[in-house]
Amino acid sequence: MGELKNDIIEGRNAVLEALRAGRAIDKLYIARGETDRALGHIAGLARERGIAVSDCDRRKLDAMSVTKAHQGVIAVCALRSYASLDDILAVAAERGEEPFVVVCDEISDPHNLGAIIRSAECAGAHGVVIPKHRSAGLTAVVGKTSAGAAEHMAVARVASVAAALEELKARGLWVYGAAAEGSSPMWETDFSGPVCLVIGSEGEGLGRLVRERCDFLVSIPLRGQVSSLNASAAAAVLLYEILRQKSAGK
Repeated sequence: MGELKNDIIEGRNAVLEALRAGRAIDKLYIARGETDRALGHIAGLARERGIAVSDCDRRKLDAMSVTKAHQGVIAVCALRSYASLDDILAVAAERGEEPFVVVCDEISDPHNLGAIIRSAECAGAHGVVIPKHRSAGLTAVVGKTSAGAAEHMAVARVASVAAALEELKARGLWVYGAAAEGSSPMWETDFSGPVCLVIGSEGEGLGRLVRERCDFLVSIPLRGQVSSLNASAAAAVLLYEILRQKSAGK
């Protein structure tokens, strides 16, 4: 049993066939405590493909299920296959531009992620990087919120944001982290050259390991009573300051 409904695939056979067919899958949910060999095989195949696998309470699967016959496994489809860091840098090379990459450090709200992808695409960024865990993925909600931008933007998913930043730094990018207490005010920060902009999670901001790998911590001027901007709004403000500086330098 099992079927595809909107952006989820339910049931062992349906999920297994989707994996074998190479369908773009964002995340696999498996009932916690299951020792069934078929489910173990499905989980192993997903992990081999780099798909995030989450053990969860069966009640969560019941709530997600449309068919009510999920058989202990549900796959959430991705809008498209994920890119790699090399793919993103190749986009910059094809355009003859210095790399301009946006990294999202555990943005869990799909509406925020969609809005960031939309702003990144509009500002001319070459790609967006997200972590495999504790983050929204390339789901239908993200696609809708991005107003179609997710179809045009290379999105890479990595096991470790900190390690990805190290790799980007080794490839010549300067890493700028958005932080309310940053010592580098936005309007006084030089964004020329290859840029990697890091946006922290909605509640916690930048993680410690991510923060330590930033070359600059950039603050946005605030004149009101609220102490910070929404993550996607902060991303848009910084993306367009980067674009302004890059445009002025041409």
